[in-house]
Amino acid sequence: MTKNNTRVLVVFYSMTGNVAKLAKEVANGAGSVPDTEVRIRQVDELIPKDKFNDIMKKVKEELKDIPMATMEDLEWADGIAFGTPTRYGNMSSQMKNFIDKTGGLWMKGALISKVAGVFTSTSTQHGGQETTIITSMVPLLHHGMIILGVPYSEQALFYIDHVSGGSPYGASSVSGPMADRSPIENDIVVAMALGKRIAEVSKKITGK
Repeated sequence: MTKNNTRVLVVFYSMTGNVAKLAKEVANGAGSVPDTEVRIRQVDELIPKDKFNDIMKKVKEELKDIPMATMEDLEWADGIAFGTPTRYGNMSSQMKNFIDKTGGLWMKGALISKVAGVFTSTSTQHGGQETTIITSMVPLLHHGMIILGVPYSEQALFYIDHVSGGSPYGASSVSGPMADRSPIENDIVVAMALGKRIAEVSKKITGK
């Protein structure tokens, strides 16, 4: 990769693996844009390891090779996709903890005019997908980021045959009360569309 490539960061927190699956599809979408370099990063866990249940242990093992996100990753990127499960209609404490560490970047305006998007997963169809995405955008606006969603030119947003995620605000999925429902094909299409749009708009803004 050269310094002239568009750089997209996909940073996420995932407890049960569903947001991680969306993150990989967002990354795939971004990577489909020519001359785009993509990094996938996760944020630090706040739950003590001795409190992990079997699902968490399995997911953490599956994600062990994905590096932890740093402030340098945020500065490196031209566009950033943030992924978090919902916590009562808001982002998870793990993602909030990561964003709360960006004060130094805010002081020097390091994220101003970088492109951003948000994706999430909830247990139920009306479990806070849209509020989580929208409230997650608030600190990004404080950073002066340019926030993107998924326009209705993406036909997957009109899908009504089964319970699915996806909205004009961003990508999402419904994981079920036991968190064992993986993103369906429609969710994947929207996630890839979000990643692709972040890469395309970042490329236009940076002139790369």
